[in-house]
Amino acid sequence: MKMKEDINPVLLQVFRSVVWVYSVITFLPWYFFSGTGSNLERARRIKAYSVSGHPAGPYRAINSQEKLVALMEPGVNTLDKMFEYAARRFPMRDCLGTREVLSEEDELQPNGKVFKKVILGNYNWLSYEEAYLAAKCFGSGLAALNQRPHCNIAIFCETRAEWLVAAQACFMYNFPLVTLYATLGLKAIAHGLNETEVTHIITSKDLLQSRLKAILCDVPRLQYIIVVDQKPTSWPDIPKSIKVYNMDAVKEMGSKPENTDRRHPQPSDIAVIMYTSGSTGIPKGVMISHMCSFHFVLISQSSLTTVFIPNIHTDTYIGYLPLAHVLELSAELVSISHGCRIGYSSPHTLADQSTKIKKGSKGDASVLKPTLMASVPEIMDRIYKNVMTKVEEMSRFQKTLFALAYNYKMEQISKGYSTPLCDSLVFKRVRSLLGGNTRVLLSGGAPLSAATQRFMNVCMCCPVGQGYGLTETCGAGTISEVWDYNTGRVGAPLVCSEITLKDWEEGGYYSTDKPNPRGEILIGGPNVAMGYYKYEGKNQGDFFVDANGQRWFCTGDIGEFHPDGCLKIIDRKKDLVKLQAGEYVSLGKVEAVLKNCPLIDNICAYANSDQSYVISFVVPNHKQLMAVAEQMGIKGTWEEICNNPQMEKEVLCIITEAAISGKLERFEIPKKIRLSAEPWTPETGLVTDAFKLKRKELKTHYQEDIERMYGGK
Repeated sequence: MKMKEDINPVLLQVFRSVVWVYSVITFLPWYFFSGTGSNLERARRIKAYSVSGHPAGPYRAINSQEKLVALMEPGVNTLDKMFEYAARRFPMRDCLGTREVLSEEDELQPNGKVFKKVILGNYNWLSYEEAYLAAKCFGSGLAALNQRPHCNIAIFCETRAEWLVAAQACFMYNFPLVTLYATLGLKAIAHGLNETEVTHIITSKDLLQSRLKAILCDVPRLQYIIVVDQKPTSWPDIPKSIKVYNMDAVKEMGSKPENTDRRHPQPSDIAVIMYTSGSTGIPKGVMISHMCSFHFVLISQSSLTTVFIPNIHTDTYIGYLPLAHVLELSAELVSISHGCRIGYSSPHTLADQSTKIKKGSKGDASVLKPTLMASVPEIMDRIYKNVMTKVEEMSRFQKTLFALAYNYKMEQISKGYSTPLCDSLVFKRVRSLLGGNTRVLLSGGAPLSAATQRFMNVCMCCPVGQGYGLTETCGAGTISEVWDYNTGRVGAPLVCSEITLKDWEEGGYYSTDKPNPRGEILIGGPNVAMGYYKYEGKNQGDFFVDANGQRWFCTGDIGEFHPDGCLKIIDRKKDLVKLQAGEYVSLGKVEAVLKNCPLIDNICAYANSDQSYVISFVVPNHKQLMAVAEQMGIKGTWEEICNNPQMEKEVLCIITEAAISGKLERFEIPKKIRLSAEPWTPETGLVTDAFKLKRKELKTHYQEDIERMYGGK
């Protein structure tokens, strides 16, 4: 979407003439020396096609038409061997980095709240050899504490270097690793620990005190807690039946000569039981074998490194998303397999303006200067809205200059061209938000809107690719190419996966649809998980094995294949609601369109089948809503303004305009809304760690408002 150019038409024509002359002079030498011609050919080529010739598929990548790729390095077929291979190949390279905490202090906010602020130093690094030895000693120490092969062990910890070291230790010693989100509810945490019958859990000091301690009596099998922090060393409030050790003490046990034996895992052994975020109900444990995860990490990456991140070996990756999420764990294992550096961060310390960074000090991205970054749409949407808010506050001249540069670059990107002059003069400051060196951004976890994707392309001066996969497919499915600047698509199947479209009659999606075949996405291949832990009935419904012995997973997502073999996600079966008059509404589509409205930070569309219209719960942008309130002469606290009926009506008018502009159908436009003064964070339990909406919890939370908006009250 183009930005408005608030400039005299004559001056605009002069500007365009100057740009045209500049382009003519520089185009030919730049075109031949930059390799753009070959990149354009790659972007336009066929990436995948149906091996059966039928529009339903299965679709495979162009370089895996005969069969899906099955092995990359001889003898490297489990995750422990992958890490050992990387440590032998890159022993002295930096592997895992953590910033030193120089000081912490409490800072009083204008609203009376107290925020903890930190000043952080430089990154301290473990080399590949040091990280490997640390993992080996830790695994040996766990064995000395009676952890046995094939017996589950849980990790409940924030994203940090110790998480990955602990995971690699479990892979080495064949301890199936149970991963749990740090923001799950207490009942869900206890459910996961009891269902997997763990006796050992790895956690942090903060999570032990704030979350685990409250449920220890509900997990009767638990015997050992290993805390990754060095201090404190005594835990007076823990039940006497549970022993607590620090990670360093366990590693010291494991370094003794008598504790060095280990049993290597087989490819068919379980590597991870990864509990889902619970966006559709009780979290389920997905059983991922060494073979499944290995196929994604080492095999599909032969595709990833050639079409999405060429020359990955010298890169620096910033890790801040939850490692209990398949996107982050996959990204970090891929980085390890290629010898990259991983510097750790958190959403609270990522940028200079992050909530825990003391004003005047540097955020993690500014210090690390990463070249690779994975993100979820919610974070990219925030960057987009924050930058656009700052643009609106610029002078008329600055705003016009930004708009002209933005529109010019967007036009060039659509042709496959770059704009080095605009990048250095106009977008350098925006790019510095993520350190200034980012060369590839990967979005996953949820659909990314076309507007946000294009904005990040333009302002971050790098490709923004989308990947598609699920926990049940080890994160693997499709990925877009680095040369493909189309928006809204998730790319072609990876070389370890194939995709079939299954007709869905109720939703009206068929593989025979024109111009593109559509249907429910089924993913097949060696990367498909073994099933859900202790959920035999659910396994039969979502997983199946075909006549050739290949495993498949039914995703519940609706997609369409474009002529070049790229997939686009267009709907989700669980998000489709039939209204009283028979119209089908895709709640996800409504939310995706309206989230581009500057007034909206987050939105959940809702509809009852016995009602004739859609309603929505809206988390408004604080700055934008306060500006609207000031214009209307409405005063009060934030809560009072959000609860004001006049504000609801005004915001509804603005949302309706955005819906019409986004080409929503009349019946898709919300007729009533509820403004929420409370932001939706993983801590509230209303969204997952990847910021996906928990519709069931949101419905319960806003039940009274639903009844009011539908006339019940």
